[in-house]
Amino acid sequence: MADHLEASITLPSDPASVSAARAYVIGTLAEWGLPADTEAADSVRLIVSELTTNAVQHTFGQSPTFTVDIELDRDERLRIGVTDSHPRFPKRLPAAVQQDNGRGMVIIRWLAAECGGKLRIRPTREGGKTVSIELPWTVPARPVPAAGQQEP
Repeated sequence: MADHLEASITLPSDPASVSAARAYVIGTLAEWGLPADTEAADSVRLIVSELTTNAVQHTFGQSPTFTVDIELDRDERLRIGVTDSHPRFPKRLPAAVQQDNGRGMVIIRWLAAECGGKLRIRPTREGGKTVSIELPWTVPARPVPAAGQQEP
């Protein structure tokens, strides 16, 4: 595989864009070798859902679009970032408020850590922010059929 792969999509800050972003990321990763029916893909699917939902819900209409960037370096590190033009960084909400919402960043941090990765939040030059996760790239090995058996 190549030393560096990149893909990007910009979508309107609309709730329907969350599923479009999820499908784009999972489809791109499948092209890069990560089957969509793996535990790793499920974790990425949830992380992308949370990141893009935050970009839609918490920019208060001040970011008309958001961009999802995907980078794979040397088949070792996967980075997925969501950039919006709203300057406010995500905040952890008090425990009492987290009963109904506000757990997105907690979920993202936990999933990233469980996968051996990390979460980063950086300001953009244009005054917005990028919230990204970096994960080790692990593609599950395909089972090798036993002698005399055919693959399904």
